[in-house]
Amino acid sequence: MNQRFFSIRHAFDSVAKNSRALIACAALGLAGAVGTHVTTAMAQQVANSVTPAPAPNSEAALIKQGRLLAIASDCMACHTVTDKGREFAGGYGIVSPMGTIYSTNITPSRRAGIGNYTEAQFARALREGVRADGAHLYPAMPYTAYTGMTDRDVHALYTYFMKGVEPVDEVPPQTALPFPFSIRQSMIVWNLLFLKDRRFAVDPQKSEEWNRGAYLTNVLAHCSACHTPRNMLMAEDLDRGFSGAQLGPWYAPNITSDPVSGIGAWSDAEIVDYLKTGHVIGKNQAAGGMAEAVQNSLQFLSADDLHSIAVYLKSTAPIRTSGESRPAFGIAGRGGDEASLRGTSSQNNVEAPRSGAALFSGYCASCHRPDGAGSTDQSYPSLFHNTATGGLNPSNLIAAILHGVDRKVGDQHVLMPNFGDDSFVQPLTDEQIAAISNYVLQRFGNSNLTVSANDVAVARKGGQLPFLAWVQPFLPVAGIAVLAILAFGFLWGKRRSRRLTAQSSR
Repeated sequence: MNQRFFSIRHAFDSVAKNSRALIACAALGLAGAVGTHVTTAMAQQVANSVTPAPAPNSEAALIKQGRLLAIASDCMACHTVTDKGREFAGGYGIVSPMGTIYSTNITPSRRAGIGNYTEAQFARALREGVRADGAHLYPAMPYTAYTGMTDRDVHALYTYFMKGVEPVDEVPPQTALPFPFSIRQSMIVWNLLFLKDRRFAVDPQKSEEWNRGAYLTNVLAHCSACHTPRNMLMAEDLDRGFSGAQLGPWYAPNITSDPVSGIGAWSDAEIVDYLKTGHVIGKNQAAGGMAEAVQNSLQFLSADDLHSIAVYLKSTAPIRTSGESRPAFGIAGRGGDEASLRGTSSQNNVEAPRSGAALFSGYCASCHRPDGAGSTDQSYPSLFHNTATGGLNPSNLIAAILHGVDRKVGDQHVLMPNFGDDSFVQPLTDEQIAAISNYVLQRFGNSNLTVSANDVAVARKGGQLPFLAWVQPFLPVAGIAVLAILAFGFLWGKRRSRRLTAQSSR
């Protein structure tokens, strides 16, 4: 079989980070992009034999390949604090429902980083989530996806981090999660249950393009980490792979091949355009973690690579969201209510009682237009024919108002200001954001949905707590109770044994 390639646009000059989602990575402001190709080490299975792709023939080529793989895998996003300007030095706080997890220093520093790691230790950390000192990493590091990375790609990454990255002798803050999540050894059991430690294997029944898309989607880009729902123990529910998942205040939508709930009704060209630009007119626009993924990584993939991802995603098993009968982008809207506001007073007085129509007119209509049609170039998108307003989950509508949208692609910078607590425009209350959301839904989106002030309050705090985070405050008490019961049972058994021994000796 022929060699398999994926290519990414390479960016060298600067790195800037804006924000991260729970697992999705942060913004890389990458300048000076040039086109290139890099050989992946996707094993080729033919008649039960494996023919590896040829390795780069020099250390410089390995470093270049490793750098490209690091960009495709979003390593810098979580391992760099932008305002400090020290690449891969760690210290970024990843806010999770279990607490804040600080990324580690992965520069070749022997004192603070991974400079003392052997390649085998590096591979184990990448694929199994175990550091050189034996401590277990938390799955905020997506080793459950990287476990599929081939030996040759791991070797290229190792060479890059050891030879192509400047060492930084700075020890990042230590992660200190509350008990019992602070017990890293508990990850041994979690990994036994949920980590499938195996390399990517080419499916000989599928095309080269499909296999390339599968490797990019499932391993390097780790799309499933955000788009697959998780079970009570925070592991991906693979039976519902890519069917959509709540990520804090944001919702990562269904990207299966289902034509109603997923992307089955999208053309391949639309999927490619969305991944490249973060926007498809009449369907969707990237915000939150997806905007960061487009800005940081996906825009630098070649058209062939993006098309291979589209081919793979369109082949996934369709999963229909319960209750959905039409695509979320299918609602045409019913028009605005601007005319009813004419002649009224104090429309810009945020302290006055405000209707959703008045709030929309004051804060939204200047960009999205009173009729919700959006700006001419759709940088500010239409609010109808829009998955954020037409679906069954209003999370992305609420989150966009609370947190705004910030997406840089090429020379275009899409910026919607946020109206949350740190807004430089005007912080809005939970009631006001709920009123705007309901007006938008009634006029332009799914009118069967209603957003409450409590819904906004939950989103403002970071979203619904998963089961493990919800029960965490009770776990120490439960643990003490279990230990007390065990201790009582042990003492009672020992005392009973002594009595029986005494009776038998009489």
